[in-house]
Amino acid sequence: MGKSTLFNRLVKQRQAIVEETSGVTRDRHYGKSDWNGIEFSVIDTGGYVKGSEDAFEEEIRKQVELAIGESDVILFMVDVMAGLTGMDEDVADLLRKSRKTVFLVANKVDNTQRIHDVNEFYSLGLGEIYGISSLNGSGTGELLDALVAELKEKTAPD
Repeated sequence: MGKSTLFNRLVKQRQAIVEETSGVTRDRHYGKSDWNGIEFSVIDTGGYVKGSEDAFEEEIRKQVELAIGESDVILFMVDVMAGLTGMDEDVADLLRKSRKTVFLVANKVDNTQRIHDVNEFYSLGLGEIYGISSLNGSGTGELLDALVAELKEKTAPD
């Protein structure tokens, strides 16, 4: 449970399919959210995978790349229980090339040990890490405060 669970939490509806098994989300899902009076759009995508034998993976990659192009800010979610993976490094490379603002979100941080486990993700070079639990909502307030501050900055008149 990760990206789609957070998406549902943000849009305050069960819009995206949530499963224990990864890879269920195949298309982009759009929703509206707000935090402290700031409204913003949210896009949920499938996970970005390279070199998979799954017939759907190429289409999922296209959907992810389209969502990156449409976005002002990207929440890149990693799984603290799984630890840093080669796929995380591949996605971090893709996001750096996008030149978009990226918030690194470590999910499944639901106890004190896991708070310390997020540190390994600093090696991705994406800055601050927001440790959250998309399932119970812990840590999402700090993430959303930073997100809306960034969105305000991006939409402020020059």
